Amino acid sequence: MCVCVSVCVCVCVCVVPCVTFSLSLVSIDRDGNMTIDWDEWRDHFLFNPIHSLEDISRYWKHSHMLDIGDNLTCPDEFSEQEKKSGFVWRQLMAGAMAGSVSRTGTAPLDRLKVFLQVHGSTPGNPAGALGVGNMVSGLRAMVKEGGFSSLWRGNGVNVMKIAPETAIKFWAYEQIKRWMRGSKERGPLRVHERFVAGSLAGATAQTAIYPMEVLKTRLTLGKTGQYTSVLDCARQILHREGIMAFYKGYVPNIIGIIPYAGIDLAVYETMKNAWLARHTDSADPGVVVLVGCGTMSSTCGQLASYPLALVRTRMQAQASVKGGPQLSMLGLFQNIVTQEGVAGLYRGIAPNFLKVIPAVSISYVVYEHMRWRIEKSLG
Repeated sequence: MCVCVSVCVCVCVCVVPCVTFSLSLVSIDRDGNMTIDWDEWRDHFLFNPIHSLEDISRYWKHSHMLDIGDNLTCPDEFSEQEKKSGFVWRQLMAGAMAGSVSRTGTAPLDRLKVFLQVHGSTPGNPAGALGVGNMVSGLRAMVKEGGFSSLWRGNGVNVMKIAPETAIKFWAYEQIKRWMRGSKERGPLRVHERFVAGSLAGATAQTAIYPMEVLKTRLTLGKTGQYTSVLDCARQILHREGIMAFYKGYVPNIIGIIPYAGIDLAVYETMKNAWLARHTDSADPGVVVLVGCGTMSSTCGQLASYPLALVRTRMQAQASVKGGPQLSMLGLFQNIVTQEGVAGLYRGIAPNFLKVIPAVSISYVVYEHMRWRIEKSLG
């Protein structure tokens, strides 16, 4: 697994910037001949409301709404003018639509990840009986148990939560940022302020939509015919386990936001500043460098917070086993390390990384198309 993860990380860091950069040019190439002539280049920027190199740079940075199946994020802040013009909500809408298609396209890998997290090493469990020992046999087992369509089980809720989570996170971030600034009008937040604001905004959004996370896990792990719909799943959980079951695993989920947000931001800023230190002749790293930094920082953040994500998923799932032990967060950590070793805390991380490249690529293609459609429809 270590080799697989290493390869995934290296490929992700090296390939994604190139892929996303190439896809950026598709929006300029209007005749689709894979060649950008002078007229296409001129018209693209002539009919865009940009007047400086800074505006062009900001345009490209805002065009990267990356979705890796867990978080939909925008790597740059919006200006006050962009907020007032409605530009922000057009970008977020296009990003949410792109995330929906992206998550649907990579849903089989996401379901496989959840199965490996919960059942990966437990003898005598349903997944073990089905042969879930690695990725290939896991996918085959899921198809055998519920047919090809079962690979997308739980994807509906995963898509449904994109819009509210993104909107709440953005709203909370703006409110927290305004509170931190007080009555003073100054430039962008400093690094530590962005970390605090981002962490609190993420915690706010997760608190609001967390019951949907539990529903997604239960539906993903459910057997064929166990639940007839999302509402049926919610009714069964409420009837059998009570309302608190919708917040199983909430504590490790919230705690996991801190290392993810902190390491993500720290690695991003460190890599970006290192590039600027070596290239003193340029004040802007450019899109390729920024996306590369963002991909690497997100990968590091996931590595740091993954054990908490795994424990969260197991806590969400363990309540569905009637009569089974209901371990606490610390109890689960101890149980995993004792029975499976430290490597057990990273079960399922291989498919999690494998879905990064297709998720980002699909998200970007759809995002560019939807953004163009929205802009065109609004004139």
